[in-house]
Amino acid sequence: MQKEQPCENAIELRSITKRFGNKVVANKKISMTVKKGEILALLGENGSGKTTLMNMLAGIYYPDEGEILINGKEVFISEPKDAYANGIGMIHQHFKLVDIFTAAENIVLGIPGKQKLNLKEVASDVKKLAERYGFQVDPNKKIYNMSVSEKQTVEILKVLYRGANILILDEPTAVLTPQETDKLFDVMRNMKRDGKAIIIITHKLHEVLEISDRVAVLRKGEYIGDIKTSDATEASLTEMMVGRKVDLDIDRQEPRDEKLRLRIEHVTAYDKTGEKKTLDDISFDVYSGEILGIAGIAGSGQKELLEAVAGLQRVSAGSIRYYPPENGKEEELIGKSPRQIRDMGVALSFVPEDRLGMGLVGSMGMTGNMMVRSYRAGKGLFTRRRQPKQLSEQIIKELEVVTPGVNTPVRRLSGGNVQKVLVGREIANSPTVLMTAYAVRGLDINTSYTIYSLLNREKESGAAVVYVGEDLDVLLSLADRILVLCGGQISGIVDARSTNKEEVGLLMTKYRKEGAAIGG
Repeated sequence: MQKEQPCENAIELRSITKRFGNKVVANKKISMTVKKGEILALLGENGSGKTTLMNMLAGIYYPDEGEILINGKEVFISEPKDAYANGIGMIHQHFKLVDIFTAAENIVLGIPGKQKLNLKEVASDVKKLAERYGFQVDPNKKIYNMSVSEKQTVEILKVLYRGANILILDEPTAVLTPQETDKLFDVMRNMKRDGKAIIIITHKLHEVLEISDRVAVLRKGEYIGDIKTSDATEASLTEMMVGRKVDLDIDRQEPRDEKLRLRIEHVTAYDKTGEKKTLDDISFDVYSGEILGIAGIAGSGQKELLEAVAGLQRVSAGSIRYYPPENGKEEELIGKSPRQIRDMGVALSFVPEDRLGMGLVGSMGMTGNMMVRSYRAGKGLFTRRRQPKQLSEQIIKELEVVTPGVNTPVRRLSGGNVQKVLVGREIANSPTVLMTAYAVRGLDINTSYTIYSLLNREKESGAAVVYVGEDLDVLLSLADRILVLCGGQISGIVDARSTNKEEVGLLMTKYRKEGAAIGG
């Protein structure tokens, strides 16, 4: 009798279709494979169906049509425990960990078995597993004492401990420093050598080219095809995703006619408990005609800093002075409400991290959300006293917002489209100072480059642009100066044209009190 040959495909999808309601087809007859010992990058624009497809492998959704084969055998995955039973583990962008538990406790949480666990044995097993793949983790450390990269390590170890041979990583480097990203990639290569199949979803094309073996592309819910990474370039991958050539150059002009717009001096702020400093003696200047990038690992004070300038964060010490155009009188912003700041004529536009929580009214359509702001004539892309409906239609056209209509509640739009509405509305205000927090988070590369172009236009029209971003490659190409925050303090202000990722990455993780550049 002939011996059965082992299957080299860890995953095979055959004609997978997923619908939501009668009109929305998220995935249409998708067929693709992932080999054992392969790192596959899954690319596509916002709304292309990447996450929906992966959620079917993870047991969050169930396909309406098609077959899923694991190791050559058809399986039925209707809930997450089915995914675990078939050796599939998905690491989401937002971690699902219990803060007051240790790493080891989180890793074994929910595993069926004995009522009482020997946590010493568990910690020992976790340590051996971590050493096998090159992770650095203390099994007895509490989650609330961990950095973002440590938490991510726990999430990956959690699925490996449960026996996962197929790992799906959703935007795994979004909040990592370059050094942490390099460590993660080393671990992924070790897992690949061990025969694991890895799927990575990311918008960072330079990382796709560095870590993956093959790239699969989705467009509007359909499978476009795959390509060996060695045969791909950023331009060719973008063309596959979008269906046409896209200019991936950020046209950064030298700052000109720079004028002081904001002077932040010795600003200190505390969290809601009043015990922990979120901003610690922050001092720097912001000028018109420039883009000031702000870098830092998650939770370093970026959000609090922008909120302090916008009047949304209570400041316990220091000064924030605004210098209006045409040599107007300087104004102190601290102590004034956001409404008072606007009434003063100070044009601060703020794109927050929480799009619906702070930025938009979810139950209102685009037209209603445009009316939340009062727009004046100016030099911006969406200005000239357009009515809210006309403004909505212009934003839909320029930023390619996918929506049934201008009055569809924005909470029904995908995350990426909500972000486009918010960014478009803020830029439409033709601000003197435009502050953006994670303006392209969750956006595909095509839309991201449209946003970068709009920010450059604002800079060239004389606005002072403050850009908080996660992608250091973009910060180095877009910004004129980069301010680096670490633990609520400034660890340095560097020239974006002459610095590099390694220098910025080190500043993100180490505070250098002596010699840190302030203001310039």
